[in-house]
Amino acid sequence: MFKYFHSILDRDPAARWWELPLYPCVYAMFYHRLAHALWVAKIPFIPRLISQVSRSLTGIEIHPGARIGRYFFIDHGMGTVIGETCEIGDNVTLFQQVTLGGTGKEKGKRHPTLRDHVVVATGAKVLGNITLGEYSKVGANAVVLTDVPPHSTVVGVPGRIVRLRGSKDAAGELDHNKLPDPLMRRLEHLERELAKYSGSYVPTSKKKQPKS
Repeated sequence: MFKYFHSILDRDPAARWWELPLYPCVYAMFYHRLAHALWVAKIPFIPRLISQVSRSLTGIEIHPGARIGRYFFIDHGMGTVIGETCEIGDNVTLFQQVTLGGTGKEKGKRHPTLRDHVVVATGAKVLGNITLGEYSKVGANAVVLTDVPPHSTVVGVPGRIVRLRGSKDAAGELDHNKLPDPLMRRLEHLERELAKYSGSYVPTSKKKQPKS
């Protein structure tokens, strides 16, 4: 438990030792470990009952079938949903309103796999039987529908992958205000091509916006 609390302190700058017992994620994980053990033992009804009690108390919904590694942390947590066949590695961080869900009524493995040290930002949706590689990051409100290589960042709807040049950033470090915009980069590339014919070029990101 002390190692778990220490892992939260490393990832949440607002956390203090004496406040950690009040964190919803702490209770959600306690209930999930219990429900998952009963689920593995094939005990009917009770695991789902425990998960629903946990949901009502914490705002975090975790299916008892989900497999979650060590030091899993959900910052704030309200509105988070984790599906039945999800597999989550060690030192993974989610923010509030994240969904790790399916894409339809398919059977078998239908939810995402998150490798170690993955960070998923506020409101992001990771859907289907896909894999997010080690140290990958998902920007706020992104919708991820395809596999993500290790050490990558995903932004946008649908999610677009931006390689981080092989850097191995520390777990939990995601500057939400500095996320790259691949669509804007593409538009500026097209504008540069067009500028060859007009003789002038002003990047879209630097153009003055009209006053409202």
